[in-house]
Amino acid sequence: MLATMIGGVMRRDLKALRRELEAYGDERAIWALPKGVSNSAGTLALHLAGNLQAFIGAKLGGSGYVRDRDAEFNSRDLPRADLLRLVDDALAAVERTMPKLSDADMAKPFPMPIAGATIDTGDFLIHLAAHLTYHLGQIDYHRRIVTGETGAIAAVLPTELSSARKNA
Repeated sequence: MLATMIGGVMRRDLKALRRELEAYGDERAIWALPKGVSNSAGTLALHLAGNLQAFIGAKLGGSGYVRDRDAEFNSRDLPRADLLRLVDDALAAVERTMPKLSDADMAKPFPMPIAGATIDTGDFLIHLAAHLTYHLGQIDYHRRIVTGETGAIAAVLPTELSSARKNA
């Protein structure tokens, strides 16, 4: 049950990430680095996709994905279509893996140490969901700063969670 809820948050936020990247009128602006900003939206999108592919797809799902974290932070000017494909790949990893996790799995240690510590899988997955949402907010502000457009993309709607049902 917990894995389904966490997976629902991740699905919602990855779809919002996709909408954010699509909302840049000029795709070159995805890679802009205004003064005081250390990571572009493109860099953060690469980081989020690689992070979820590595920890969920590979470690929990056995996908075989091999992460290149340095490339996530050093690649520049990839086309938007490539970024969207990587976001879609991360979404597919979440959709394939999260439903297979039981509550018992969530109570077990994550299958690798994290920053030199042993962390329960459920706890680490909550961290990954929060990490995704944190960077999604940074991307939203990045888009507004570099494009001058203040319109929201309806990013973190509670009605997009897996348990949301319309009331009559």
